[in-house]
Amino acid sequence: MSYSIALTTLKQADPILATLIDRVGDCTLLQQQQTGDLLYSLAESIIYQQLSGKAAATIHRRFLQLYRDKPGLRAIDILNTPDEVLRQAGLSRAKALYIKDLAQKILAGLPTLAELEGLNDEAIITTLTQVKGIGRWTAQMLLIFRLHRLDVLPVDDLGVRVGIRNLYSLDQLPNKKLVEAFGQKWQPYRSIASWYLWRSLD
Repeated sequence: MSYSIALTTLKQADPILATLIDRVGDCTLLQQQQTGDLLYSLAESIIYQQLSGKAAATIHRRFLQLYRDKPGLRAIDILNTPDEVLRQAGLSRAKALYIKDLAQKILAGLPTLAELEGLNDEAIITTLTQVKGIGRWTAQMLLIFRLHRLDVLPVDDLGVRVGIRNLYSLDQLPNKKLVEAFGQKWQPYRSIASWYLWRSLD
């Protein structure tokens, strides 16, 4: 997939963002797409919440190793895992609870990724936030990095807010309303604008 139309649209709509796009270069969002089914993707998201990438990667690897003798990551196997075993893998008490709640909801009929594809963004967010530990931000990351939705603006994301502050020389971090105001210019490619704001911090 080429992002050339999206980049041309963004650069015409926002000359300041255009300078960032030119500086960063090609958008590689497609290469950063996650793999795995909904259980795998959301379990990974829960584990990574509020942790550094290195620490989260270690815990995620230990978590997956618990099921290395199984045919992939399955909800029933997670539910059959004692909490102490999840804790020994590095999960906090809360995250162990969240992942088990996710597994229960998967078994109870939480829509699959294929079924979510047919819903609009807000309907997907509403569906996923029924799971304990899945908030709006986590659902939006799934929209961007797993379902490849192009017009998602995570207004509460610290990286997006810092990127906007730096790029537009603001005195302080923008609040949600101001982030939304900036985002109006970037429709229908707010996910791509967000990606460039994240890259500006690298």
